[in-house]
Amino acid sequence: MSKKKYVVVGTGSRSWMFMKSILTDHKDSAELLALCDLNQSRMDFYNNLMEKEHGKASLPTYKPEDFDKMIAEQKPDTVIVTSMDRTHHRYICRAMELGCDVITEKPMTVDTVKCQQIIDTKKRTGKNVTVTFNYRYAPRNTKIKEIIKSGMVGDITSVHFEWVLDTSHGADYFRRWHRDKRNSGGLLVHKSTHHFDLVNWWLDDMPETVFAMGDLMFYGRENAEERGVTQFYSRARGSEVAAQDPFALKVDDSDTFLNGLYYNAEHEDQYYRDQSVFGHGISIEDNMAVLVKYTNKTLLTYSLNAHSPWEGYRVMFNGTKGRLEYNVIERSYVAGAKEDFNQPGMRELEEDKKNMVPEIIFQKHFEKPVEITYEQSDKGGHGGGDVRLLNDVFIGAGDDPLGHAAGYVDGAKSILIGIAANKSIASGMPIKVKELVKL
Repeated sequence: MSKKKYVVVGTGSRSWMFMKSILTDHKDSAELLALCDLNQSRMDFYNNLMEKEHGKASLPTYKPEDFDKMIAEQKPDTVIVTSMDRTHHRYICRAMELGCDVITEKPMTVDTVKCQQIIDTKKRTGKNVTVTFNYRYAPRNTKIKEIIKSGMVGDITSVHFEWVLDTSHGADYFRRWHRDKRNSGGLLVHKSTHHFDLVNWWLDDMPETVFAMGDLMFYGRENAEERGVTQFYSRARGSEVAAQDPFALKVDDSDTFLNGLYYNAEHEDQYYRDQSVFGHGISIEDNMAVLVKYTNKTLLTYSLNAHSPWEGYRVMFNGTKGRLEYNVIERSYVAGAKEDFNQPGMRELEEDKKNMVPEIIFQKHFEKPVEITYEQSDKGGHGGGDVRLLNDVFIGAGDDPLGHAAGYVDGAKSILIGIAANKSIASGMPIKVKELVKL
């Protein structure tokens, strides 16, 4: 079997999932040819890591201005896009124009103009765009899809979806480039694209109308001052004030990735990974509420909070035959950090999960609630979804009766809810999704 050839553009922490998969589980079907990033130190870090841990000779590296040159010289089949969100469209569209298929991290892009550009380029070139919605592949999320598709709950009339990010993972978005809404579209695009895609996929429906409210209510300098904080810092490294702040990102020599990708690379692009979550210049919200009406009249109420003491989500489906409830606690997480429990108390929380409400409960009208079990998997990130996603990406979806594999339309549908929500927050008005882009 001939190997498909890949290049990666954007070598932040998320890119390693794809690189490592090509070098290990999928080395017989995939080959990594080159890296592209604006930061040479970051690319050098990955080349050294791949050589040390996987015996892979150093790959050619290219700067963004040499993207076309990379495609001409390396002749990849597919470009993997893991760059900053606001640049996704640039590489997605140019890759297709140069004859390549594309695999892109979520969100597909951050605004309607860029989204329309991707849609138009896809239609014009006929190339494939795969959006990596790994949460679809998690066994527990797949089970929800199976239950709804079976008709057990009946027609879904309303969904309530609450997602909480803890003071480790949630705070991390306010330390990084995501804190600038121009880069990420805010959490309603960058993070909630996962959640909106799940609902779109579960319901197999198209969002029609979106109304939203949201604000920066916890993080940021002004909010901290209102709570009586008087000492501040711009970044954690070398700060005595940060040493006393539980929200500060504290990195030691054992954090190979955070040092290699950021601290040892910041001299090139002045990107500081450990900015204060209570600093100036944060333009994204940390508390958001969204109301969505679907074309089949299902109503979604959605909320996202980014400073919770625990992390996870709760989803309730009300149907014509009963109610389905879904409860998940997730492990605390910091992008690029060594794999440990980064949040105080999370280890105990994980160990006590068995004492909490069962994950999936269905109660038929006039009957007692019953717990629904499924085959769980702790292998890989995103609830076991990453491994299954990567198999689809690098081997092929094959038989896919539940439609796990996601393309550009799925990518657009998920971000359009977030984009519409941002527009609604700004205008105070409901937004019609079909008026945003032409699919």
